[in-house]
Amino acid sequence: MIKEAIATGDTVEAAKEAACRELGVESYEAEFEVLELPVKKTFGLFGGSPAKVRAFVKTKPAQVAAEYLREILKYMGVGNVEFSIAEEENGAVITITGDDIGFIIGHRGETLDALQYLSGLVSNHVENSYYRITLDIGNYREKRRDTLDVLGKKMAAKAVRTGRNVSLEPMNPYERRIIHTAVQTVEGAKSWSEGEDTGRHVVIGPVEGERPQRRGYRDDRDRNRFGGRDRYDRYDRGGYRQNRDRRDASPRRDFGEGRFSQKQESSAGAAVPAAPRQEIKGALYGRIDVAKKNTEEAGE
Repeated sequence: MIKEAIATGDTVEAAKEAACRELGVESYEAEFEVLELPVKKTFGLFGGSPAKVRAFVKTKPAQVAAEYLREILKYMGVGNVEFSIAEEENGAVITITGDDIGFIIGHRGETLDALQYLSGLVSNHVENSYYRITLDIGNYREKRRDTLDVLGKKMAAKAVRTGRNVSLEPMNPYERRIIHTAVQTVEGAKSWSEGEDTGRHVVIGPVEGERPQRRGYRDDRDRNRFGGRDRYDRYDRGGYRQNRDRRDASPRRDFGEGRFSQKQESSAGAAVPAAPRQEIKGALYGRIDVAKKNTEEAGE
């Protein structure tokens, strides 16, 4: 993208200065093309013409992106910020510095990624070619890269150990590339991307594919809850099964014909019926005086 201005002056230098003032740049920042040289007047009275100069500035995509970001941040209430641009091949890294600007990063870099995407669109319109913009605040990108590298290796080792696939949270293309690179360093692990648009994420699994899951495990949570054992092993190792067997071996109480009896076993193993319960005539409740009862019977 080129910004230009044409100006005139009594001399070429004067025309250059006028053109730079119109562009709003210093003379060392612009390039010039002399369109007409000055012509002096004849006898100081007739004819003559001023110098005409074309000044132009080639605007770099990163500079356009930085100016766009400055305007956006003003609307976000951030005015006192500085931008430093580091040119790279087919792109640039723009580092933002200022006071109290940490909130621009957002949750896991979501706000920073959104601003990076928008500024990239603006920069690509400058020369109608691909130009990658990377935004950074407080060295966040490097810290995030280290975190993702550790995460990728850890999840790859887990996938190899358990023989199960592991799905990560949705990430942008830049972060997914970091995960894929980290997984490649773990023997026996592989990774691929699934999902669409903002839901696209990385899946990590063993190279041979998932192994059949052992019966009794629903997932890794069951394995962790039962100490790495099958949840059904609890029945065999002092758990429910032993309690059930203990109840089966205890004496049983039977109810029949309105009487309460308890089965007992002799030493030979044969069942011995319990002694019949004595029925007490008279009042159902209260104390029975046996001596008084015998006196009354004798009197009869």
